[in-house]
Amino acid sequence: MVIYGVALLAGCMLVGLWAGDVLGMLLGVNSNVGGVGIAMLMLIFLGGYLMDKGKMPSGTESGITFWNGMYIPIVVAMAASQDVAAAFDGGMIALLASLVAVGASFALVPALTRLGQPKAASTSAPTTASSVSKSQDKHSSSSSASARTRPAR
Repeated sequence: MVIYGVALLAGCMLVGLWAGDVLGMLLGVNSNVGGVGIAMLMLIFLGGYLMDKGKMPSGTESGITFWNGMYIPIVVAMAASQDVAAAFDGGMIALLASLVAVGASFALVPALTRLGQPKAASTSAPTTASSVSKSQDKHSSSSSASARTRPAR
């Protein structure tokens, strides 16, 4: 049912906002620190876990998908504006921490991109005994390149 997807989203949002408030108190910042991000990560991991176990029907998934398209971008934008305002009030250490986080994110993009790609196949095609004999035959009209087999993809 769609309502279960909305309930899962709401639960993740409440727990994420609570965790962000606790993290803010631990860091001495009078603000929610990363609550929306924590909520989104929880939703991604919990949704993936439930899908892997086969416990998330398509109706529940459509409830999450609906709010992903409508609500979450607005909440993320509002939370980002609040985080920036809190960072300016927090002083130089908050600004430095945010710049380090952004720099680390940019640095990790190429590494994560390479991680998701398959390894490059070798450029040399394997030769068979028949292609070797054909390439050694001087009277054959076919070249050795056309007699080679293409590697399977």
